[in-house]
Amino acid sequence: MMNFLTYNPLIYSAFMGMLVAQVAKVILILALEKRLALDRLTETGGMPSSHSAAVAALSTACGIQYGVESPYFAIAIVFGAIVIYDATGVRRAAGRHAEILNSLIVELSHLFEEGNSPKALKTLLGHTYPQVFMGTLLGVVVGFLCMGSLNLTP
Repeated sequence: MMNFLTYNPLIYSAFMGMLVAQVAKVILILALEKRLALDRLTETGGMPSSHSAAVAALSTACGIQYGVESPYFAIAIVFGAIVIYDATGVRRAAGRHAEILNSLIVELSHLFEEGNSPKALKTLLGHTYPQVFMGTLLGVVVGFLCMGSLNLTP
């Protein structure tokens, strides 16, 4: 697996951006809430955005590897913008909808037969603008660090 990641510095950068962001979520929760939330390693949503970190690291690596005038960089930037837009738009709205539906389930729980009550929906789906900003910033830094550590800069 590691040979595959180091063979392709673009995938390596994106993977590391996502990994660093997910680990940062656990560390932030530990520092702010004094609890170890290892489940955050595999969940979406929260600070910083791992989606934004991954696409920013990929875009940064593409820019370093091929130049900012290259079609690869253009593809990465457009792809990244779509991912970030989705994280702050559609997925965030879905999380808000889930919150409302969960409160309705609680309010109407007396109507459900015992044991047939619907399960609560996941509400932490999308990202706020600060979460996306921090994820993007983290991803750019990780992209530069990865490309520099692999000695693949032009």
